Amino acid sequence: MDTTIEWLLEGPPWVQYRTRVDLLNQPEKNADVRAARAAMLAHPQVRALVKGLADWPVQPIASHKSAGHPLHQLTFLADLGLRAGDPGMDRIIARVLKHQSAQGPFQVLMNIPVHFGGTGKEQFAWALCDAPLVTYALIKLGLHEDQVRAAVQHLASLVRDNGFPCAVSPELGKFRGPGRKDDPCPYANLVMLKVLAQVPQWRSSKASHAAVETLLSCWATRREQHPYMFFMGTDFTKLKAPLVWYDVLHVLDVLSQFPFARRDSRFQAMVEIIVPKADAQGRFTPESVWKAWQEWDCGEKKTPSRWLTLLAQRVLQRARD
Repeated sequence: MDTTIEWLLEGPPWVQYRTRVDLLNQPEKNADVRAARAAMLAHPQVRALVKGLADWPVQPIASHKSAGHPLHQLTFLADLGLRAGDPGMDRIIARVLKHQSAQGPFQVLMNIPVHFGGTGKEQFAWALCDAPLVTYALIKLGLHEDQVRAAVQHLASLVRDNGFPCAVSPELGKFRGPGRKDDPCPYANLVMLKVLAQVPQWRSSKASHAAVETLLSCWATRREQHPYMFFMGTDFTKLKAPLVWYDVLHVLDVLSQFPFARRDSRFQAMVEIIVPKADAQGRFTPESVWKAWQEWDCGEKKTPSRWLTLLAQRVLQRARD
């Protein structure tokens, strides 16, 4: 592990920063942590992402799986560790907060095609596959105001006994994903858990337990059950970053934030999927990539990725805990 850590600390500043905070448990006031974070904020790739989000919502969502969409860029910046007050972030946050629905969740600009049950026109709305990501990003950016708490409260209230369903705002009418309406949506449960893990009073809630059980049950019955056409086969088990869609590393990263989930044998079985993927130096190489992120170190499949390695090693460290 020492060799792996040394290699990570030779990487780009965002990897150095998160390695020191997440794997070495160094405090934010540590001089090396502060230096890595300052270098991250000044890095051209990070600055380009921030600049690109300055006119949020930038563009409508046509597919939630579009890895390069500003929604996923915002989430990635939050995952890196950017916060309110950092250069350019307050403008983005203010524009996000302007679009809060009457129900509580924050809206994004959408264009759902007619053949998918939408209007084919641009409109502000929310769905349970995007609103949690916006809320998650705001919390990670350091916002805990009443506006954000209202969003969490409403989103969490949508839970059922079998987890979170496919749910949308009134503007989207009867639109929903390709599945039975009584089924839980695996991706909705995943992104809802991202939110609930950030809020102490929700971390052990009934909603969290229901969503964790949903994801673990999906894994246990993956050969027979494919709710909303989410599969957990070969593609699911390929290592991929950043954490955008429904795959093994994303699921493990989220579940590993819940101590009661880490004790479950189904969680441990998923962990065993990624363990042998490390090389002799503890490094992980992407097995699939997002073309939208090809300029980042996780954007090609031939060499080990420091960002992917950080994510995987963080999961393994939590699993050992």
